[in-house]
Amino acid sequence: MSRFDVVMTSPFLTPAAVAVLEEAGCRIHYMRAYPTAAEVAARVAEVQAHAVLTRQGPVTVAALEASPNLRIVARHGVGVDDVDVAGAAARGILVTRATGSNTRAVAEHSIAMVMALAKGFRPLGHAIAQGAWRDPKASVRDLAGMRLGLLGFGGIARAMVPMARAFGMEVHAHAPSLRAADGVIVQPSLASLLAVSDALSIHCPYTPATHHLIDAQALAALPAGAFVVNTARGGIIDEAALAAALDQGHIAGAALDVFEGEPPSVDHPLRAHPGVICTPHISGVTAASLVSMGLMAAETIAWHLTGKPVPADRIVAGTP
Repeated sequence: MSRFDVVMTSPFLTPAAVAVLEEAGCRIHYMRAYPTAAEVAARVAEVQAHAVLTRQGPVTVAALEASPNLRIVARHGVGVDDVDVAGAAARGILVTRATGSNTRAVAEHSIAMVMALAKGFRPLGHAIAQGAWRDPKASVRDLAGMRLGLLGFGGIARAMVPMARAFGMEVHAHAPSLRAADGVIVQPSLASLLAVSDALSIHCPYTPATHHLIDAQALAALPAGAFVVNTARGGIIDEAALAAALDQGHIAGAALDVFEGEPPSVDHPLRAHPGVICTPHISGVTAASLVSMGLMAAETIAWHLTGKPVPADRIVAGTP
């Protein structure tokens, strides 16, 4: 017999994670992909949930107050920008994340995006599909000697350093507390990082302070012909400013795994832009990462609901 009810804000959870929850006496209530905040709150209220395992739906104050049984919100991933963390902490609800669960996968995706932009995969492939062949003036760019700028220097950015250096790239990085790192030229400010980034890859958290941090002024500060890669959170980039910089030719290309609104509208200007490579927030969704993210979130819920300690590195807010 189930002792606890868990709302899963997506239609799928890896079998290994399901087994962990069921062994702890949890019943899982799935939702459709990308439910709205109101739908999440309604589902939490309907089942009087003890936990929310959130992957694709926002957890707002309405959800936090929808069930007096609610004790934990566990993120199926690392970013918690879709959870009202302060609201949860104020109500004594634990908020956790799956620390390090998809680091390697996102780092690989980010490097692949830099490579795809430098080698012109999208425009060249499109030209061939349209019946054209190589323009006599066409060329692709070398990775060796390219300056890669890492904005933020957590686990993902750190994992990118040896990958980039293996291709002969010069790696620069900026983060508020970063002072030194092997194989990296540390830049003291965002301005100094932008000035030397032939390819800017974004890896900082999304907070009010980083909302539209990469705006028109920041894009203009990049070298002419620079690339922009974002596998962090869409709201860090001013998307209208990015579209304008691409149209003007100052930015040679962008690769986006994330958008400010997800999924982006059908008529979103960056979805079909010839200078943009888009992927559907999937950089961390490899087979291994799905298992790791699901297991870590499920373990955290199981431990907390059954009175066992939760590792400190997984706790975002609240008292275990």
